[in-house]
Amino acid sequence: MSESTRMLLGLAIGIILMIILVMKTKIHTFIALLLAAVVTGLIGGMSPADVTLADGTTQVGLLTAIEDGFGNTLKSTGIIIGLGVMMGGILEKSGAAEKLAYSFIRAVGKKKEEWALAITGWFISIPVFADSAIVIFAPLCKAISKVTGKSVIGLALALACGLQLTHCMVPPTPGPLTAAGMLSVDVGQMIIAGAVLSIPMLCVVVFYDKWIGKQIYQIPLSDGTFERKPYKKEYIKSMEELERLMGEKKLPPLWASMAPIVVPLIMILLKTVADFVGMEDGIIYTLISLFGEPVIALGIGTVLAIYGLVKKEENKTVIGMMDGAIKDTGIIMLITGAGGSLGNVIKVSGIGDVLGEAVINWPIPAILIPFIIAALMRIALGSATVAITTAASLTAPLMAAIGVSPILLAQSCCIGAISFSYFNDSGFWVFNGMFGLTELKDQVRCKTAVSMIMAGVGIVELMIAQFIL
Repeated sequence: MSESTRMLLGLAIGIILMIILVMKTKIHTFIALLLAAVVTGLIGGMSPADVTLADGTTQVGLLTAIEDGFGNTLKSTGIIIGLGVMMGGILEKSGAAEKLAYSFIRAVGKKKEEWALAITGWFISIPVFADSAIVIFAPLCKAISKVTGKSVIGLALALACGLQLTHCMVPPTPGPLTAAGMLSVDVGQMIIAGAVLSIPMLCVVVFYDKWIGKQIYQIPLSDGTFERKPYKKEYIKSMEELERLMGEKKLPPLWASMAPIVVPLIMILLKTVADFVGMEDGIIYTLISLFGEPVIALGIGTVLAIYGLVKKEENKTVIGMMDGAIKDTGIIMLITGAGGSLGNVIKVSGIGDVLGEAVINWPIPAILIPFIIAALMRIALGSATVAITTAASLTAPLMAAIGVSPILLAQSCCIGAISFSYFNDSGFWVFNGMFGLTELKDQVRCKTAVSMIMAGVGIVELMIAQFIL
């Protein structure tokens, strides 16, 4: 058996083992992910511990790869999740999330909530990292679910789809920006192409979001848990009911309810714009760069929630709100970190490189080569940004021989990276944890299914665009 075959076999066995453990045994998902990482790494040829080679360099061992993957994943998401859920706890307990929900529905109209959240996510993720945005908007999705009677799954999934599309396809997010640079595509053209191609993908997937919200009918409760039951049409409240409920409740003012969400978004947006236009020096840029970091911005948002919404409450009460919100996030962080461990093991072992190089020799339409490389990288590594970058770097030397428009090749990399969100993707676990999806089959029917639907629509668009251009 060749080394490359052994690596791919290790990946397959690791993933199959994890699925069996989660679905058929009492093994927790966190442990199953770690065991999958161990099996994948060992079969893939990794040594258990670090090895010093003859030239003095160190070959990273399996245990180090697991620890690094866990730590690096939580380094980027752990603090954001913690701050986000504390802020969300205050928004929910103070009634601010409910106020936002009523105002949101009144502005967009009844029965359009999924569309409005999808469009919101589509715009927001251009300047804001998708995982951060899902945490920031989680209280709004939950509040809209409580107020309208609609499933939080359909609502949140619509938001997540909008976030994922522009995160993967529209600069200045890192993935599409890198692809544009590697394939010599004008950034302005990349922005236009990504925006135009992503719109049909969003339109198609929202219908699925609305459907799955009825199949997985789940409503958040005031204690932070979720109620799951069969969907019935009479659960959905009418606009008249909503107006009556809003009139009966004493809720915070809209400006105070919006500030904890809007202010962090503006700060992150300013940093993105400053970096995009090339601002580098001076006290203004230093301040923008500092306050525009998601951790700092969300910290400020949490402080605004405390002193703008519950400043008259006793200290114990406010701290209790935050403690109550954060008590269930430990398992979210553990599972998210373990997913990062699996992804890092696959990266360090070289399995990702083997997948990418194998595709180049396949007899497929040229426009699909970057797509398939990116899709396999997403399956292997979990990160959409890394998948786009890898696909672009492997495609760049082939551009002259392929004979396809560089802009389409760049977008093919981006669309391929959307295609398979599953167990080693941190966003997969953040979504599942935030909105109470615990069953594996439901998790796959949500984040994994919508990623494949959007990518499928994207393939059709790429083929049509290649024919036209």
